[in-house]
Amino acid sequence: MIKIVPSILSADFGILAEEIARVEAAGADQIHIDVMDGRFVPNISMGFPILDAIRKRTRLPLDLHLMIVEPEKYLAEFAARGADLLTVHVEACPHLQRTLVSIRELAARRGAPVRAGAALNPATHPSTLDYVTDDLDLVLVMSVNPGFGGQKLIPAVYPKIRQIRTLLGPRAVDISIDGGVKTEHARKLAEQGASILVAGSAVFDAKDPAAVIKEMRAAAGG
Repeated sequence: MIKIVPSILSADFGILAEEIARVEAAGADQIHIDVMDGRFVPNISMGFPILDAIRKRTRLPLDLHLMIVEPEKYLAEFAARGADLLTVHVEACPHLQRTLVSIRELAARRGAPVRAGAALNPATHPSTLDYVTDDLDLVLVMSVNPGFGGQKLIPAVYPKIRQIRTLLGPRAVDISIDGGVKTEHARKLAEQGASILVAGSAVFDAKDPAAVIKEMRAAAGG
């Protein structure tokens, strides 16, 4: 079944607890948290205090998208504070395989699974994943240039998803699409091989987020 994952970047932070409760009640599968450092991307966003606040208010899995340089320095702390999935950018990790292995090894320290993901910017070719396919739980495909919410989906993402799905072969690795995802994109994204749709403004700006999540999931065939 396709998973619909609201991105907290599009939430109203003045009422963050209510926003989390609203999308959880609406049927969200997990919560996507964008961590930005102002260096890897031209924006600054959430860190440890926000993660702590979110973790206290939901039992949904927390999917952390680390748009930061040197993510290795912070992986253990993010896991200790409740992250269930840690996704690092290929472009920010000179030793990607080692980083992915270290994420999975955090499970022993935490006493619960920690999944490892690799993210690709729009201009990054899928072949960069050739040597880490056995170390991945998820591939996050950016369908906008990262750093800001509210952008339009880049159509070139569709064939890229298919390339990645072919590269992964029979491995049970999720493909998550992040950026500008709306209901009208859901079917084609799923047909190309996506299994997770990250949706920000499409969910948080909706008067009825439950209806949007239901429609998006149905459109994707799940």
